[in-house]
Amino acid sequence: MTVFWQRMAEHFGPGYADTFARDHVMSELGGRTVHEALDAGWDAKRVWQVVCAVMDVPREKR
Repeated sequence: MTVFWQRMAEHFGPGYADTFARDHVMSELGGRTVHEALDAGWDAKRVWQVVCAVMDVPREKR
């Protein structure tokens, strides 16, 4: 989980990462936000892969 949140902060910025994770609903996460997907038991690595695909995270940050 620590690596997941580090990557989120590196990509979105430390101030916006949690806001994005709390507010952005993604159909690829079953209509959930990042927080909801993690709370529902989704693997952090899989959630990060979805975030990367949806938000077009550069390959070197994946």
